[in-house]
Amino acid sequence: MTVTESGIIKKAIAAAAIGNVTEWYDFGVYAYFATTIETVFFSGLPESQRQIATFGTFAVAFLIRPFGGMFFGPLADRIGRTKVLAITMIMMALGTFAIGLIPSQNSIGFAAPLLLLACRLVQGFSTGGEYGNAMTFIAEYAPDRRRGFLGSWLEFGTFTGYLMGAIMVTVVSALTTEDQLESWAWRIPFFLALPLGLVGIYLRSRLADTPAFRAMEEESEEREKENRAAQEAGELARLWPFVLVCSGLVIVWNVTNYMLTAYMPTYLTETLPKTDRQSDTVSQVLQIVVLVVAMLSIPYIGLLSDRIGRKPIAWTGAIGLIVLGVPMILLIRQGSFISQLVGLLIMGLLLILFSSTMPSTLPSLFPTKVRGAGLSIAFNVSISIFAGTTATVVAALVKATGDLNWPGYYLVAAGVIGAVAVWFLLEPNGMKMWGSPPAAVDDEEAVEMAEASTAEFAAVQAETADDADTDEKWRLEEPPSQP
Repeated sequence: MTVTESGIIKKAIAAAAIGNVTEWYDFGVYAYFATTIETVFFSGLPESQRQIATFGTFAVAFLIRPFGGMFFGPLADRIGRTKVLAITMIMMALGTFAIGLIPSQNSIGFAAPLLLLACRLVQGFSTGGEYGNAMTFIAEYAPDRRRGFLGSWLEFGTFTGYLMGAIMVTVVSALTTEDQLESWAWRIPFFLALPLGLVGIYLRSRLADTPAFRAMEEESEEREKENRAAQEAGELARLWPFVLVCSGLVIVWNVTNYMLTAYMPTYLTETLPKTDRQSDTVSQVLQIVVLVVAMLSIPYIGLLSDRIGRKPIAWTGAIGLIVLGVPMILLIRQGSFISQLVGLLIMGLLLILFSSTMPSTLPSLFPTKVRGAGLSIAFNVSISIFAGTTATVVAALVKATGDLNWPGYYLVAAGVIGAVAVWFLLEPNGMKMWGSPPAAVDDEEAVEMAEASTAEFAAVQAETADDADTDEKWRLEEPPSQP
């Protein structure tokens, strides 16, 4: 049984969460500055194509993510979680910082969007190894009975990054003129990613690898390294039902995520009829309010999941999207500040039902020796194909059909996929990680867990013995007479 000191667990959570802060800070800044990026990098395109080009550049980072997952996931299973997380942290921070250095299209022509695309590819590749391994990192450090609460702090970091991005964009937009914003001020939030990344690298470099990974390494010292890749590939092939469940959960979670954070800011400021639109500043304020509510709620729902289980909370989220997907968009379409706030809050609260439970749920679907590879690949392929393209696909559907309810239809479809995945999910709450020893928060809990396990084992043995006695009795006695 593994016992990890609470101080080490806190450091592990901080080290993993700071990477999420940096990662989603950039994604948030890009989404909230979408209209400015249209002008700076795509001014040469017809106005009708600028929005799709902007969201397409946003989405391209997700298309490269599976390759990052395929590279960094298996690498983390070989060299350790902390080394890979340090590499992805460096790549993400440098990619974000570099965006702030790119000249506008008016200055260097077509090279500007190409350089933006290159930076987004670097970010997407690093993100492919970042999030899945960060989830694994926290899940393998966390005690079994507190994994929901501790895992939820990873998403606390996600929403912190989004919130920081929204605040920075709002402040910069409010303190500068439109000309200053398009000329140089938009670069400031991107430059701040570098110091955030340096803090993350420092925190991660001070931690040893997870107890589960170290235990696996000790057991596999005699295993021939050249056979390990083939063994992992065979193991993943046998895990396809778990990969499908993981993919369904990732889709419903992240379609909701990117609908709220990537598409809604543009939906409010550009897509709605002019009479119902909000200014960029008001849209950013709405996002900030929703993100603050979500961020403060996540740890409490994570704590609740340790008491009632992950599945009831995930069920609520999936059914909520099916029932409320269209009504929340109808509220947003009303055009008033209050109705739009209520619609966005409903979307945000449904989102955190997944954000608070999935970091502790998804790693439990894979055994330790292939957890990094299995989770990273399933997670990033699902995001690449379905979730990360949400803003681009929905924007194109709205433009092609003229139906402003398409965001609601999309959320309903995601809810159906999520409900199917939750149906087949085995409840992971309180269970040890697959392929790892049980994990306790201290020696006292370890003794309690051991006693409970011993008592359960004795009860099962007694029940088995009773069944054997009954079978023997019926075998020796005459069959009962027929009435």
